[in-house]
Amino acid sequence: MSVAAPPIRKIAFVSLGCPKNLVDSEKMLGLLAMDGLEPTSDHDEADAIIVNTCGFLEASKDESLGVIREAAERKKAGQVQRLVVAGCLVQRHRAKMLEWCPEIDALIGVFDRDHIVEAVRGTAPARQALPTDGDRPNYWIAGNAIIAAQQRGLSVTGLTVNGADGKGIGYFESDAARLRLTPRHYAYLRISEGCNQRCAFCTIPSIRGKMRSKPVEAILGEARELFADGAFEINLIGQDTTSFGHDIGYEPGLCGMLTALDAAARQHGQAWIRLMYAYPSCFTDEMIDAIADLPSVVKYIDMPLQHISDRILTAMRRHTSRSLIEELLAKLRDRIPGMAIRTTLITGYPGETEEDHEELLEFIESFGFEALGAFQYSPEPGTPAQLAERDARLAVPAEVKQRRYHEIMQVQQRVAFEQAEYLASFYRRYAEHDAGRAREEGVQFDVLIDQPTTTTGLATAGVSAGGHLAVGRTYFQAPQIDAVTFVQSRSRLSPGELVRCTIVESDGYDLIARPTAEVESRVSLRIL
Repeated sequence: MSVAAPPIRKIAFVSLGCPKNLVDSEKMLGLLAMDGLEPTSDHDEADAIIVNTCGFLEASKDESLGVIREAAERKKAGQVQRLVVAGCLVQRHRAKMLEWCPEIDALIGVFDRDHIVEAVRGTAPARQALPTDGDRPNYWIAGNAIIAAQQRGLSVTGLTVNGADGKGIGYFESDAARLRLTPRHYAYLRISEGCNQRCAFCTIPSIRGKMRSKPVEAILGEARELFADGAFEINLIGQDTTSFGHDIGYEPGLCGMLTALDAAARQHGQAWIRLMYAYPSCFTDEMIDAIADLPSVVKYIDMPLQHISDRILTAMRRHTSRSLIEELLAKLRDRIPGMAIRTTLITGYPGETEEDHEELLEFIESFGFEALGAFQYSPEPGTPAQLAERDARLAVPAEVKQRRYHEIMQVQQRVAFEQAEYLASFYRRYAEHDAGRAREEGVQFDVLIDQPTTTTGLATAGVSAGGHLAVGRTYFQAPQIDAVTFVQSRSRLSPGELVRCTIVESDGYDLIARPTAEVESRVSLRIL
């Protein structure tokens, strides 16, 4: 007689990929916790392991499969009872998942995360992969948002997933009541899902669908919940935040949503609202004005440009050009004092020549981005760019992609180092002989403390004779992806503190600062 497996009590959760995936993970963890399941970071204690996967690039697919197979080995060894896999890799490669890893017990697509408790508990769904085969895993993988809405009893009459017709179904899921994986003082808030842009290299529309904006009232409700939970910084995310509202007929669009969020933030007190994933071809003068005028919206934007060569932008189907990009960037810098711009680029795209690459290098150096990341082009199945990559006349060899990537990052490193050195130079110019002037001339920023370090009592050249060291960020440093600011202080600083600091030194990409109140101001008497 078989012995029933003990009930699932503890779960280990692995979240892979971007902040949008992280929000999904936090929501699923919230649902699991509300059902009485206890999250644990120790896989040796877990009864079940959930892996929320990324499937955006081939490299992310390989990373996800590596984690899944590692969890599968634990299951085969009897260390865990269940293995549940969710996210983009499931949505994109649903037909191959069991071939890659037969030990999977349940599959959850991107539209079905509200079934996570059933998947972990082992409750059978309304449909089975193969109804005649009880050994097959349970799965919940809706094909698109309309199907998912219908399955939840929502009325979809007259609604579409067109993404831009004003009659869209919108983002009907709730991201509220999450169990957050970020530190308490910052959070990600998804304002939309999916994308309409159809860039030639991108798999997102085939995985997440077309644009679905979240209703503004839902966004405000989540923001208030996050503020009440201790968040000071809210990072707004989506595949294309600039197009917010177009699909659901929300006429005020991004500007209206930012205005409403700013009002909510000011009711709470002080806050940072940061706009991520903006799309250049949709950015309007009104959006520039909103960022400039709204006090809670930090003067920072993350805007992936991907390239600057008109040839490559056209091949990528980016719906923009070098002249339009340069005009937009000039407006952002001219009309918003202190504006920081982050971008990401793709190198080695099919058809990219040395001339295109040199044009990109020149652009990076001349513009001077505050932050920049780059990726080597990866051909993704089902995308138009993959077909171009198959043409030997267009494909860029791997070693050329690698070289170009390193050249891009070398140029950006030089730019970033110079910018950090420049900020530190105002203080350092006077520090040795005129402390009072150094304090007056030193560049000051509010620094949001992320975490203390274990370093204490060590002398730091150009900073102080010792003290406590913490890691923080200024408004132009987004969490996880940008440089940081090290703060050396007499007293220990806590995560979430906002401290006025003077930049006293730079260290490569990073800044070194001291609380302005601790920077000594000495008055020297003139000798008569």
